[in-house]
Amino acid sequence: MQENQIVVLCTAPDQAEGEHIAQVLVAERLAACVNRVPGLVSTYRWQGKVEQAAECLLIIKTSAARFEAVRERIKSMHPYEVPEIIALDITQCDADYLKWLTENSK
Repeated sequence: MQENQIVVLCTAPDQAEGEHIAQVLVAERLAACVNRVPGLVSTYRWQGKVEQAAECLLIIKTSAARFEAVRERIKSMHPYEVPEIIALDITQCDADYLKWLTENSK
């Protein structure tokens, strides 16, 4: 049976911080791939106020079994008090890509 794979979304305060997190996750084989999307603007509520900030979105591809390790590693590096770490199940995927993802996230 194929191992469950996920996409984890995480925002970073800037491109440099996003690059650092991405490099560590891939180097430590916690993720097969991390896409960095610069130029994101987030509007959110924080400490009772509506805030807005430029951020970099990380799209992290990994196995569901690695989620806790990914979450812990992100939190150990991330400058935010409460970083966004959201996992989404991959319900359908190209078979060749899924094979590559599985082989490279363990």
